Amino acid sequence: MALDALLADIADCRACAGELPHAPRPVVRVFPETRLLICGQAPGRRVHESGLPFDDRSGDRLRDWLGVDRDTFYGDHRIGVAAMAFCFPGTNPKGGDYPPPKRCAELWRPKLLDQLPNVELTLLVGAYAQRWKLPEANGRSMTETVAHWRDYTPGFIPMPHPSWRNTAWLKRNPWFEDEVVPYLRLRVAEMLAA
Repeated sequence: MALDALLADIADCRACAGELPHAPRPVVRVFPETRLLICGQAPGRRVHESGLPFDDRSGDRLRDWLGVDRDTFYGDHRIGVAAMAFCFPGTNPKGGDYPPPKRCAELWRPKLLDQLPNVELTLLVGAYAQRWKLPEANGRSMTETVAHWRDYTPGFIPMPHPSWRNTAWLKRNPWFEDEVVPYLRLRVAEMLAA
């Protein structure tokens, strides 16, 4: 199946209809040229409304970590975003969003990744993406997994979510912005310069 046809099928997906607190609106942004794939948890409310991945404050922080501006992030087809689930799962009354439904990754992830042969680096943003791709990290905390980031390069970088909710985590773990972010910016600059 060609990527365009697969993306059309994903856009039409209603597998979670009736289970979500709203109509499904899959948000995925990838291209045949995608070299950097950002794999987060699931779209948030604002992304659900706009249809643009990371179209929120966490996206501002992520773009800063990448060393790219908004125009580059959305305009350069070498940057792609495909979360573990493509639809906003809803907000948990206890705080934060619900976890991504496993069904989405099971239905679409293998097919989608098969259509992205040019991906050189995948950012595993948050514990759900890390557990999916790094089974050897299961049982580790997200902090432990990210602390061992060098074990997964050059193909993957486990990262915390850039959400404002992780500001305290970033303050407790300054090594992330001191060590991981400069490496990430260098890799991204190299990919976009090629």
